[in-house]
Amino acid sequence: MTTKKTTPKNMAPKAKSRIPASCAVAPAHTGRKAISVAPEIKASNLRRLIRIEGQLRGIQRMVEDDRYCADILTQVSSVQEALRAVARALMGNHLTHCATQAIRSGTADQRQAMYDELLQMIYKNAR
Repeated sequence: MTTKKTTPKNMAPKAKSRIPASCAVAPAHTGRKAISVAPEIKASNLRRLIRIEGQLRGIQRMVEDDRYCADILTQVSSVQEALRAVARALMGNHLTHCATQAIRSGTADQRQAMYDELLQMIYKNAR
């Protein structure tokens, strides 16, 4: 069952951001899109994610079937590494396209925002 969000009559709808919806300059909540994604990287990532989805279903069955813990943990490690590979590919694409454009041709605020975003991405993915 889905619920529909309603806005009280006395409240005006939120104004849309005037910042272009590219990953180099838009706030995270705007549904931004990448400036460019290499088709081969996108296809590779989608194949990996489909494979990961299958691995996760397999792990779920292993848990349901009370399989040996060490075997399940081996599969969990495999999924984690596969997700890290997707993250590395996404990071490379982001650096190649989105970050490069913001740093080369963005305003000072956009460049600083991109530097901050890159640092946060590195901190989150270095765990």
